[in-house]
Parts: sequence; structure tokens; C-alpha cells
Amino acid sequence: MRIKVMFLIIISFAALTLGKFSMAHHGFAAYSNERITVQAVITELRFINPHVQLYFTIEGDAGQSESWQAELTAPNKLARGGWTKNTLKPGDQIQISGEAARNDGRSIRIREIILSSGESLPLREILD
Repeated sequence: MRIKVMFLIIISFAALTLGKFSMAHHGFAAYSNERITVQAVITELRFINPHVQLYFTIEGDAGQSESWQAELTAPNKLARGGWTKNTLKPGDQIQISGEAARNDGRSIRIREIILSSGESLPLREILD
């Protein structure tokens, strides 16, 4: 009986200690610490698992249109914040702030979205 209790204690401790590693997700090493803000026009919102995808265009340095993308959190988290698949529609003008990709890729880790009305959308993703 004593061996069973010790075994149960050891297994419980291991599960609690190692369980935090199973909560790990992917990191954000692909993004710099440089925060940028862009004026964007939505081209597509994919409200799908595992992460909502946002596609948009911005005006580049030379005045040409550039296609960018961003990944948000899971749709169920955004839905709890009031989002639907129609929250952002093609043609909507928004302001996006976040960290740019390190490899000069056209991608942003979104930290804030502000609508043309000035309203800030809840992102429900604070991973600091």
C-alpha cells in the first residue's frame, strides 16, 4: 500500500510539473521587437481553426500596393470577444499595429486593430 501511495505521489508531481510544457504552443521568434503601424485595406478574413488569418493590402514606400498577412488567435477566442466571420470585410479600412516579420516578409503579429470609426477591436491574445 505504501508503495502505491508513493507511486501515486510521484506520478502526480511529474504530471503537474511536466504538464506546463504540454501547454506550450509555437513561439514568435519569426517576428522582430520593432512595432509598426500600417493603414490597411482588408482583402480577406479567414475565420478558421487553428488561427484566424487576415489578408490585407498596404501602400508601400514607393506608392505601390503590397499584399500582407497576419495571424490572429483561435476563432473561438475572438468570438468570445465579439468577433464573427463578418467583423472585417473586404474593402474595410483599418489600422494595424504589431511586430513585423524578421525576414522582411509581409507579415505582422497583430497587437491592435483600429477600425475607421476609431473603435479598437478586442484581440483576446495577450501572450506577453
